[in-house]
Amino acid sequence: MSDIPSASEPRGQRPAKPRDPEAKEPREGEEPRQATGRPQEATEPTAPTDPTEPTASQDPGEPESTGPSPESGSRGDATEAEEEAKEESDRAYPSPAPVPGLSGLQVRSPAPVRTATLWAALATGVLSMLLLDDGLALNLLLVAIPAALAAYFAAQAAGRRTRAWTLVWGIGGIGLLIVPALRDADWPSFLAIVAAVALGSLALHGGRTWPAVLLGPIGVFNALVTGPTWGWRGLRERFGGARRRVGAGLRALAVTAVLLLVFGALFAGADAAFADLLGELMPDASVSGGPWRVVLLALGLVGALAAAHTAAAPVQWDRVEVPKGRPRGRLEWALPLIVLTVLFAAFNAVQLAVLFGGYDAVLKKTGQTYAEYARQGFWQLLLVTLLTLLVIVFALRWAPRDEARDQKLVRGVLGTLCALALVVVASAVRRMDMYVEAYGLTRLRVSVVAVELWLGLIIVLIMAAGVWGARWLPRAVAASAAAGVLAFGLMSPDGLIAERNVQRYEDTGKFDLEYARSLSADAVPALDKLKEPLRSCALGSVATELGEDEGPWYATSWGEAHARDILRDRPPSKDPDWSACSRVVDDQMYR
Repeated sequence: MSDIPSASEPRGQRPAKPRDPEAKEPREGEEPRQATGRPQEATEPTAPTDPTEPTASQDPGEPESTGPSPESGSRGDATEAEEEAKEESDRAYPSPAPVPGLSGLQVRSPAPVRTATLWAALATGVLSMLLLDDGLALNLLLVAIPAALAAYFAAQAAGRRTRAWTLVWGIGGIGLLIVPALRDADWPSFLAIVAAVALGSLALHGGRTWPAVLLGPIGVFNALVTGPTWGWRGLRERFGGARRRVGAGLRALAVTAVLLLVFGALFAGADAAFADLLGELMPDASVSGGPWRVVLLALGLVGALAAAHTAAAPVQWDRVEVPKGRPRGRLEWALPLIVLTVLFAAFNAVQLAVLFGGYDAVLKKTGQTYAEYARQGFWQLLLVTLLTLLVIVFALRWAPRDEARDQKLVRGVLGTLCALALVVVASAVRRMDMYVEAYGLTRLRVSVVAVELWLGLIIVLIMAAGVWGARWLPRAVAASAAAGVLAFGLMSPDGLIAERNVQRYEDTGKFDLEYARSLSADAVPALDKLKEPLRSCALGSVATELGEDEGPWYATSWGEAHARDILRDRPPSKDPDWSACSRVVDDQMYR
């Protein structure tokens, strides 16, 4: 054995020297002495650590500190004042209580809250109280900006560096909130808000593994309790030690408010145009909804402090270890997958024959109509795509890994299965296109087509991971999901549905009037192309729902504003000819 200390031994310690056989044993009650004559401190043996594993106080992805560790003698070099300051900080900002099942994941206590973080959280609460009472549109984006700044200030105070993926997740989450500002329909806006929360959790926690991608929002929800407590402690500290500065700030705000109120009222009374401008810009601050506004204020404060606390003390989900499955033998693993691949190949061969040979022969042989053939096929093929992904996951878990040729076997079998699954995805999309030609486009149909296309993209990513490695796969899947939700919202699903159904009406004379009347204001530009009296029959319900009173600018989406402009220029008839509209008959059995 060499006398050179290993990398796992703490610096500043030397290997124990062999004991001198002539050394005398200490007497009972006498402390053993070193060569210096000082009593030897009792130390506990420490387990060797992996130098590549992040320590309990290190954020994943951040470089290790090059300074001496506490075990290397820094405790002896610290002054008494530094020790007292550290103890005081530990008492003021104790580590958060461990969450059941998350022991060892939250590895640092948050740094003391900065003044900038408190101001950003306060701005989030105030904007929530003033802007969110009238609906969700651009106001949601305005509220999210100070909340993001609060998280940024907290991360800077904790010493976390802004990395490329953090910017990707943060900018992506903010970008998703553009959807409610553009679209009047609630369902794409809801998907965008949920996706924005998921990307925000990734930006706050970081991480690159599947547990980090899937479990990130749990850490944010836990911070809904610890975040406000952390912020309250920082607020108490500032009021206790800087009352003069806080008082000066409050007085400055009070004087500013008085000046704006007095001079703003005088200018508004002097000019009607300026008064209208102030009325449009200023949010409604009436006391009629006082309790609800207090709730919105509290929600904004709690949400911003939760995000800031998470940025200051993230849960390191990358430390969750998923045990690998027991590898199977080649025959046990490969035989079922090869048989399944042959079945996929046979089905795809039939699909190609039908594609090039035409559907007439198939319909004549099966006795089905064109619409029945399309409707019957899509849902089964969608389920096949989902089950294929599930089979791939379990196949990778139990894949043989004993020899080098096992890797070639896994890549060959699963690569072939993925390629054939892409043909199934294309066949499913074609079936839905046939279905839409027969019965029109609806929200359900456009949604499942989007999901099918995203599943096909995941299969492509899995194939790429088989070639270049799977380290990037969890992040790529999350980014593709967020990009899909953003694209889905930007393309205006309700507008696309109305446009496709109007085109179908012009081609076939069939139109589902009842379904068109249930669409949002995003469908108004397409429905405006209909001829009277069908146009007034279709737009009457939308015009009634919008009403004459416009909401504030920050709570009105672009789709709603555009629809109001169209209806204002060409208002629908209040008493359309419903007898003529009722003659538009459409088969709604499979809607």
